[in-house]
Amino acid sequence: MVSHDDAEAVITDSAAGRDYLDLAFEHRLHEVIGQGRVRSDAFAAAYGQLWESLERMATGGKRIRPRLLIGAYEALGGTDARAVVDAACAMELLHIALVIHDDVIDKDLMRRGELNISGTFALEATLRGAHRRDASAWGEASSLLAGDLMLTLAHSLLARMDVPEARRRAALDVFDDAVFESAAGEHHDVWLSLHLEPATLQDVLAMVDQKTAAYSFRAPLLLAAVLAGASATMIEELTAIAREIGVIYQLRDDLLGVFGQESETGKSTLSDLREGKETLLIAYARSDPAWAEVDPLFGDSDLSVEDAARLRTVIEASGAHVFVESLIADRCEHVYALVRRAELPEALRQQLIDVTMTCGSRR
Repeated sequence: MVSHDDAEAVITDSAAGRDYLDLAFEHRLHEVIGQGRVRSDAFAAAYGQLWESLERMATGGKRIRPRLLIGAYEALGGTDARAVVDAACAMELLHIALVIHDDVIDKDLMRRGELNISGTFALEATLRGAHRRDASAWGEASSLLAGDLMLTLAHSLLARMDVPEARRRAALDVFDDAVFESAAGEHHDVWLSLHLEPATLQDVLAMVDQKTAAYSFRAPLLLAAVLAGASATMIEELTAIAREIGVIYQLRDDLLGVFGQESETGKSTLSDLREGKETLLIAYARSDPAWAEVDPLFGDSDLSVEDAARLRTVIEASGAHVFVESLIADRCEHVYALVRRAELPEALRQQLIDVTMTCGSRR
């Protein structure tokens, strides 16, 4: 691995810099989680198993947030490899934390086609003789604590960055805002799923902006801009662009959650319907008279495959699928226009266009 002392020279070469930073990110991410696992040796064996689970979670994945951050930082002329790598790790740790907590909220036991932390710890407790209810509580407690550990570790990395004080404080503000807004979005998402009041399309879009765009796109781009010393105008432009990309990403995710191929997404196409997740797709479908026939099925935790197919048929016939697809296409065009007008380095401009295309068309 290239040493940090050589980093500034390497990062000035775009291709070599990207290779170096990608390797440095992976090394650093596993280093910081590995340090936690080593420290856990002094505690109960189950605590060590928890850290081993976190190490496995940190392996693989799309790395959307760290790659966006690193690419933007390079394009903006940043040269402090140590700082950007730690910031990228902080974003991935935040993602891991929110994914873990999200699975607990949704009562999901699977992630990427495998048992998640809740599922793993609950299964082990069951095999050792625990009552099903107690095993489930043990699994959820393990997940909640794991998510808390990742949140704290992410914050610690940013707080310890060896950068000018003003930049470190600005980076921490970006991170705090992302956590604050993501929590608000998740809270609103759960509220909407209770179906105690009608959810408008605007309600759902606002929730999406807070829950997904804030930490997945705004935070990585703004951290890159802050650490690279970008102007206030550029930060404002990136904020507007990131909001739109985040909505596109979540709208596509919601479509895949109902109509996707489980073998490709690693996500059940039943979970959103069983949970009663109030997406834009559902909010639109509710306006169709045929929805009344399947409304009792939506949010049924025991929803069968056959009844899920009935729901999909009604959603499709309502025009909701076409509506959301058209909205994604319109939002993509809007992002392209924003990117073209913004005063950005060409490399960053192209990166944002590529990210938008990927988010809008992923299958």
